[in-house]
Amino acid sequence: MPKKSKPAAAPKPAENNNSASYTAKDIYVLEGLEPVRKRPYVLEGLEPVRKRPGMYIGSTGSDGLHHLVWEVVDNSIDEAMAGFAKNITVELLPKNQVAVTDDGRGIPVETHKQTRKSALETVMTTLHAGGKFGGDSYKVAGGLHGVGVSVVNALSELLRVEVCRDGNLYMQEYVRGKPKASVKKIGSCHRTGTKVIFSPDPEVFSAIEFNEKRIFEHLRQQAYLTKGVRINVADRRTDTPKFYGFCFEGGIKSFVSYLARDEKSLQEESFYAHREHDPSSETGERLGRGKIEVEAAFLYVDELDTQELSFANNIYTPDGGMHLTGFRSALTRSINTFARAEGYLKEKDENLTSDDTREGLVAVVSVKLREPQFEGQTKARLGNPPARTAVEAVVNDALKEFLEKRPQEARRVIEKVMLAAKARMAAKAAKEIVFRKGALEGLTLPGKLADCSSRDPAESELFIVEGDSAGGSAKSGRDRRTQAIPRLDKMLLNQEIRSLVVALGTAISENFNLTKLRYHKVILMSDADVDGAHIRTLFLTLFYRYLPQVIEAGHLYVAQPPLYRIQAGKEVRYAFSDGEKKEIVAELLKKKAEKKAKSGKEKGGEEAREDGMIAAEADEGKDTPAGGSGVTIQRFKGLGEMNPSQLWETTMNPENRIIKQIEVEDARKADRLFNILMGDQVEPRKQFILTHAASVENLDI
Repeated sequence: MPKKSKPAAAPKPAENNNSASYTAKDIYVLEGLEPVRKRPYVLEGLEPVRKRPGMYIGSTGSDGLHHLVWEVVDNSIDEAMAGFAKNITVELLPKNQVAVTDDGRGIPVETHKQTRKSALETVMTTLHAGGKFGGDSYKVAGGLHGVGVSVVNALSELLRVEVCRDGNLYMQEYVRGKPKASVKKIGSCHRTGTKVIFSPDPEVFSAIEFNEKRIFEHLRQQAYLTKGVRINVADRRTDTPKFYGFCFEGGIKSFVSYLARDEKSLQEESFYAHREHDPSSETGERLGRGKIEVEAAFLYVDELDTQELSFANNIYTPDGGMHLTGFRSALTRSINTFARAEGYLKEKDENLTSDDTREGLVAVVSVKLREPQFEGQTKARLGNPPARTAVEAVVNDALKEFLEKRPQEARRVIEKVMLAAKARMAAKAAKEIVFRKGALEGLTLPGKLADCSSRDPAESELFIVEGDSAGGSAKSGRDRRTQAIPRLDKMLLNQEIRSLVVALGTAISENFNLTKLRYHKVILMSDADVDGAHIRTLFLTLFYRYLPQVIEAGHLYVAQPPLYRIQAGKEVRYAFSDGEKKEIVAELLKKKAEKKAKSGKEKGGEEAREDGMIAAEADEGKDTPAGGSGVTIQRFKGLGEMNPSQLWETTMNPENRIIKQIEVEDARKADRLFNILMGDQVEPRKQFILTHAASVENLDI
């Protein structure tokens, strides 16, 4: 593994964190070997944040809620990237609280010269009060829009911050961004660091429950991007806490291996480049913004899809930007140059395209720079032109050396890329033949499509149901004006896939046109059992690989049919989980008891015992026959067991149904699971079975 080079302008931090600490009025900037002092900038209070939170965290939904965690963690990551922290701990606590602790220098507590308050209070209650906003305290820093922890404070119902520095432990508490009292010294400590505990404000956020998996994945990603830093995660919200620890000495090189863990690699070792680049060396001008640190890693796998993740100052840029453009340009140029030099490409041959070189590519690109310019409110794309120049220069030099020193791997990569080029040219030729013959004129809607009468895509829904039994009930129970049903026999038959694509109206691959989508809700409807999960995985994989734009535009959904039908007298209820079933049974029994109490009847011993048996059997998941207590529980083994009216009432009626919108990450996980269970490699499948066998329920055998 290439050794990570140290930034030329960053001196080695002292072992004692206190000796490297910054003061309240002077934040140290490391320029060469001499510390330069700059005062923190102070711009405005927190009222604008509470009035327009979307301007600062993107939204007040789930994304904005989790951004609060990212903001606090980003501050700790900034300390780690500057060399002052090695350990970060994130805890999910009861009552929707989150605690983030690091062993960095600790926020200063002395009186701030400009605000005449504690520097800690200034940082927590004033936008842009951190020294990093001026571009001088850290060489680089993340944090959404540079507003940092003060925004978390403004949008939290309660927040408590504890600081260890200079041998003392300090504390301050806030309510919706306002301090309850001044900073207090509450004890002593023999380390340094900061701990922030906060609970989001329910007056601001539509939901305040944190997603454990989302936080774990984000922190795992941050650990890959911050080589050598340990990030501990603990979910303490239940009686059985969960603990995870992430620390990757391989950095983004390990990240690439993780992303490609279920694929067959064409390389023995990932390509890796890490170097600083001075933008002024390209223009001859002194830009005064420091060097740009570039890291890139990739490998090729025996697949068609491309996985490219790009980051700027550890912030994920889903829409790429200048850094990703520079990487793609360097990759295409280097491979073309090598292919011609080694005779793979003749003089008469066309150059390989960027699409050719990216087929089967798994890559991570990370840049660290001062004053990143993000396009869009949620930092989706990096807009700094010097980032393109820096990445292109670093990757071009390193890749040339990589290909020359590893001829066998270079040969496999070139052959993979040239095969992609041949497939592209063959597809282009076939397409031209089809157009010349007018074959597309013959494509008509499939015969098994029970279409809706509406021609407005915005109100039209396509329910994808596999099998004649469920399809028949869905066809009879649907709203014929807005709901269409294509019945598919076998998902893996090409003819069935073709029928589905024709029904959607978008075409596929290069001919895909989202504006021609005939239904703005495409809903996968399958049984709530093992076979149903298998079918959903197949469909999600199909859309992810060949119709990803449908997912990205938010048009793909999964129906959530109920698991149980519970009836007590004339009252019928549906339960979508075992837990909900127990609650409904308990509620119905309670209603019955209250009704009998009002009528003056006492419950006999035998009847009370029967009620108890029904409740116990409900807990065990058993069907309970109608009897003395009048409660019947029916478990639906599949959609085909529902009659048309039940299917409409529970799964298709827009007023009652539950449908889950599929996101790209959901489909990506399904695709990964598909590769594990049905791919060529045995070991990942074996490990999956050994890991999950004990947790299997309701196995149909």
